[in-house]
Amino acid sequence: MTDEIRSAIDFYERHPISAEIIKAKLLDARGTLENVAPDELFAHDQDHYGSLAANDALAQRAGIAQGSRVADFCAGLGGPARYLAHRYGADVTGIELTPARVRGAAELTQLAGLADRVRVIEGNVIAVPLDGGSVDAVISQEAFLHVPDKAKTLAEAHRILKNGGRLAFTDWVAHRPLSQADAALMWAGMAATNLYDIPAYTKLIEAAGFTVTSVDDLTADWAEILKARLAMYQKLRGETRAAGTASGHDAFYESYVRFVELVSEGTLGGARFAGVKA
Repeated sequence: MTDEIRSAIDFYERHPISAEIIKAKLLDARGTLENVAPDELFAHDQDHYGSLAANDALAQRAGIAQGSRVADFCAGLGGPARYLAHRYGADVTGIELTPARVRGAAELTQLAGLADRVRVIEGNVIAVPLDGGSVDAVISQEAFLHVPDKAKTLAEAHRILKNGGRLAFTDWVAHRPLSQADAALMWAGMAATNLYDIPAYTKLIEAAGFTVTSVDDLTADWAEILKARLAMYQKLRGETRAAGTASGHDAFYESYVRFVELVSEGTLGGARFAGVKA
């Protein structure tokens, strides 16, 4: 496989957090993959910033409760989807573009005994394979940065939500424009496409038909979270090589170092957006 990134699929097919390394860690910790409780997965399968507290923050803003029908855009290996099903009693359908992650999500969900309430299906968030007005909430975490047409993605979220349904997601924001070199590195390392500042992103959400209910600038929190994640990834690189699983490409690690610097200096950052479909 070439080291060049051509799409988000290329990025995630070689990402160091995979179903295989999660299973290897579980096996090392407990000696068997039989009778795995959902809680045992959560230490390993939450591939987003802020771990379980970030899931809770989105659940609160999206009004997720027992019986809520939830769509998780760019669901990855399904960690947040399983958490929302287990902790809140939601029924969650994840939409994921990368076939390897769809397969991995199904395997992990089956291990945790949650296949009756969680499914991750292969699909594109700019053309979601769900009926209009069919869900109560749409969530996503640090994923729209990979999607070149965010307007279509937000329009799809609006389409599949019931009237009064809620959108809540986190994503990268650019407080200042990136240099050409940094933009190229963020693409080569993490498949990051066009980025917006907070006011522009808020207008994009409103243009899709949502009433924005809250916007939280997470940049200061992310500056600390990302330093810890960088250390985790650097340790994980050795662990994945030892386990014979995907370990990530060189540009990923180079870009992550620069990403941490850009967030720490306030050029890049993150935000949590929430809105309601009137």
